[in-house]
Amino acid sequence: MIGRLKGIVDEAGADWVIIDVNGVGYHVTCSRRTLDALPSRGGAATLSIETKVSDDAIRLIGFASDVERDWFRLLLSVQGVGTRVALGVLGTLAPADLARAVALDDKKAVSAAPGVGPKVAARIVTELKDKVPQGGLATVLEPSDVPQAPDASAAMRDAVSALANLGYPQVQAMGAISAAAKKLEAEASAEQLIRQGLKELAR
Repeated sequence: MIGRLKGIVDEAGADWVIIDVNGVGYHVTCSRRTLDALPSRGGAATLSIETKVSDDAIRLIGFASDVERDWFRLLLSVQGVGTRVALGVLGTLAPADLARAVALDDKKAVSAAPGVGPKVAARIVTELKDKVPQGGLATVLEPSDVPQAPDASAAMRDAVSALANLGYPQVQAMGAISAAAKKLEAEASAEQLIRQGLKELAR
């Protein structure tokens, strides 16, 4: 199985690129975001590869990073999501943006991807919330993710940190506190957010 290709960009199309590796041209299907990140023809490129084997073909799917490939695998685990839809999502959202959308239950952001309707977007954010691993796939709250009250950002960060210290994955903690903030007053304290967040996690 091919896991990585390092070579020269020989040719590219709307959703594919040919990487020349020592005289052998590999046809690789990619998301729009990955293709845009590649150099022009003749430039050196490295792609993380997912090899898809079927009865009549071997297909190479290329990604700009291992993190993006990990997200592709996670997306394929969602009912109703195939290669085309998964690449559409990754072409619309960078891995960090997708992690944030999943953590914050942002179905609208996910449904902006081509081929993703409201039902599929809901399944993606619901089914992946408990599957996102720690480390490179985790994301952090940004000011735009929290209510606009002056001290809300600090309270939410403290609440997320508290849940993480209790052993909950970062992404789960973020999602729970975000949901809690929507149900509580904008000036809710970290303690109130933690209590409501634990209720959300217990659902």
